[in-house]
Amino acid sequence: MAKEHLWWQTGIVYQIYPRSFQDTSGNGVGDLPGILSRLDYLQWLGVTAIWISPCFRSPMKDFGYDVSDYRDIDPLFGTLSDMDDVIAAAHERGIRVILDFVPNHTSDQHPWFIESRSSRDNPKRDWYIWRDAKADGSPPNNWLANFGGIGWQWDEHTNQFYYHAFLREQPDLNWRNPEVREAMFGVLRFWLDRGVDGFRVDVLYHLIKDEQLRDNPENPKWEEGENPYRRLKAVYSSDQDEVHDVVREMRRVFDSYDDRVIIGETYVPLRRLVKYYGENNDGAHMPFNFQLLLLEWRAERIGEFIDRYEGALPEGAWPNWVLGNHDYPRVAWRVGAAQARIAAMLLLTLRGTPTLYYGDELGMADIEIPPDRVVDPPALTLGVGRDGERTPMQWDASPNAGFTSAEEPWLPLAPDYAAQNTAVQREDTLSMLTLHRRLIHLRQSEDALMAGTYHRMYAEGDILAYSRRHNGGGFAVILNLGGSEQVVELGPADSGRIALSTHLDREGDEVSSRVKLRPDEGVIIRLG
Repeated sequence: MAKEHLWWQTGIVYQIYPRSFQDTSGNGVGDLPGILSRLDYLQWLGVTAIWISPCFRSPMKDFGYDVSDYRDIDPLFGTLSDMDDVIAAAHERGIRVILDFVPNHTSDQHPWFIESRSSRDNPKRDWYIWRDAKADGSPPNNWLANFGGIGWQWDEHTNQFYYHAFLREQPDLNWRNPEVREAMFGVLRFWLDRGVDGFRVDVLYHLIKDEQLRDNPENPKWEEGENPYRRLKAVYSSDQDEVHDVVREMRRVFDSYDDRVIIGETYVPLRRLVKYYGENNDGAHMPFNFQLLLLEWRAERIGEFIDRYEGALPEGAWPNWVLGNHDYPRVAWRVGAAQARIAAMLLLTLRGTPTLYYGDELGMADIEIPPDRVVDPPALTLGVGRDGERTPMQWDASPNAGFTSAEEPWLPLAPDYAAQNTAVQREDTLSMLTLHRRLIHLRQSEDALMAGTYHRMYAEGDILAYSRRHNGGGFAVILNLGGSEQVVELGPADSGRIALSTHLDREGDEVSSRVKLRPDEGVIIRLG
């Protein structure tokens, strides 16, 4: 292991969407005891950290992202004691635990908001963003809500609007108020004191809004039929310069503990993304880099972005990569089953911390959700939702894929679960799961892949090639992102033997001046 690096730099983060991982209560919804029961699988797979999406007490209008009590677990998922058990058992297995912190907004059922909306002179009134209507009775400005409609909700009791960037049941906190900051930092301390190793911070870039509440400008690139939220450019409703003061204060909370990490959700352009590291690496340890979710799947585009990203990182900043999450269609749906194997090799060999979404190690793909089973808020309001990438984990060929004993899980299962599940794939030496486990084992046993330098290699066609080197050792990674056979010419320093192929059948083959790649094949060459 690269001793000079921290656990979150050399490790692999595995995102668990708790509703869909494992149900032990028989109600069709995953829970914390379910996560506990599957830790041995995660240890076998080789991941070193789990990120658990929100499981705090909530009315579940947005499935946990509307928090009504940050210091308690929702009964749907279990108890505080269950969370303590997960943390302790994970640590026993060498697995760190990262929770999801949702600081931009609360539920409208949170005691803070209930107080805030009780009267205009309540001490917590300024904990949220309240404003008078315009003279004509319209909202204070034109800001839109991410899940559809205007971002302001009229409150009849106090005759003012409150702002919500998402659902109306998710009022935004006023992070310009120091009392709000201290209360939320107290939430962080509560969990850090319980042994949590870090937090993924939801919509970190949303925390501060323009003080003057100026109208957002029109987006000239928006076209009719696209997501209506993108009709305006969120110039004043998110990613304000003052947010970095908040991130620095948050970082000081983490720095008062040993070896903890802040991972920020930051859907912003690269030039803005790198600012979340802070001026002197005093911001978020890892602002999420989502480009593998968003880029056109072509070697040239991906290679160019990697170079730009590496070049833009502040000195001492650590990169990271995300291939899938609960908000975007799964990688196997985006690029196809064959290229999903290439994507796995890419994710687990790039310089920086990889985040793997549950089920992607099986090649799970999005499924079409019948209209009567749709539950995601934006799907109900905008017609485009995230249910398809949140379907239950496929454990075995038993009823409901071993996910639940209930008659029906909260979301439908993929129709191929009987053939594509962990039990079947663990026994298949050529499976997607086997590929992931071997990639993870290779990465975690080699300093060059965990923490070595990155250098892009020249290659023609739809080939992405790069080297990873550390202390004289190293690897070349050659990825064919196309559907035809390719022959890649190598330099004299790039000869060696194949350590791993995405096809899992060429280990040990010698490579000298060139390497032949089959369609949709990637190889890792041990150099020297």
